[in-house]
Amino acid sequence: MIKLRPASISDLELLQYWDTKQHVIDCDPDEDWNWEIELNENPKWREQLIAELNGKPIGFLQIIDPFEEETHYWGNIDKNKRAIDIWIGEEKNLNKGYGTRIMEFAIKKCFKEPLVTGILIDPLKSNTKAHRFYKKLGFDFIDEREFNGAVCYVFELKRALL
Repeated sequence: MIKLRPASISDLELLQYWDTKQHVIDCDPDEDWNWEIELNENPKWREQLIAELNGKPIGFLQIIDPFEEETHYWGNIDKNKRAIDIWIGEEKNLNKGYGTRIMEFAIKKCFKEPLVTGILIDPLKSNTKAHRFYKKLGFDFIDEREFNGAVCYVFELKRALL
């Protein structure tokens, strides 16, 4: 069973280790997450979560409010959006459906807030597996953008109108 729990400073070594894994680097090659600092901060605009399978950590999930996020990574962005970063830590846990399950939790969590109109994702342009993954989850391609020197595709999952 997969569960999400808040990430904490006790996850520092694990997250630093996962950052050395090639499949994680391939998703985010130039990113320095400053784990030592970020794991000790809990701004209202961000949640950092560890995904666990039967009590063992298997992945990381970050949900932010890109309008409120302090670095303005997303640039000029509308209110009432969320943005997600996700990865599976170990290669042995890839292609088993865990990422899909984690994203399903994340999507529900984001849209639990009634004002949220859409969820953004920004995989590298070269990460075609991620593009297929997000399309399968219902995300639509929006734009090609450069973030901090990395060319990414921006996808959005819009709240379904009932």
